[in-house]
Amino acid sequence: MATRTASCSCGQLRIEVNGEPLNVGVCHCLACQQRTGSVFAALAAFRTPYRVIGAASEYLRTGDQGASYRFRFCPVCGTNLFHTEEGVGDRSVAVAVGGFADPSFPPPQVSVYDCRRHDWVQLPDGLAVYEKDPE
Repeated sequence: MATRTASCSCGQLRIEVNGEPLNVGVCHCLACQQRTGSVFAALAAFRTPYRVIGAASEYLRTGDQGASYRFRFCPVCGTNLFHTEEGVGDRSVAVAVGGFADPSFPPPQVSVYDCRRHDWVQLPDGLAVYEKDPE
């Protein structure tokens, strides 16, 4: 099984995941835009277990539908590298695609919160697109 490593900008915080992503998606919600400083978040979900190397700061946020997410940031450079959903975080972890620094990383299959997508953002053909979060 292939191991992939994603890291923060300064390299202090890393996460190792195994296998292929369960899914890859983009989120255009305003919280993800603010959290990433970009117009959307690109995330890849992986099965547990995963291994974290380095120290992380945490931020707990409640989503629109009531689920709580624990975001992990590098306390040195501020990169938001990964997060888990409270209560189900033992099943999967969502990792920022950019942390892998791999232009050949699999493309997204899903786009959520299309109602918040910037008009100039063009999505690949064949993506499942949802106005909000389908869950």
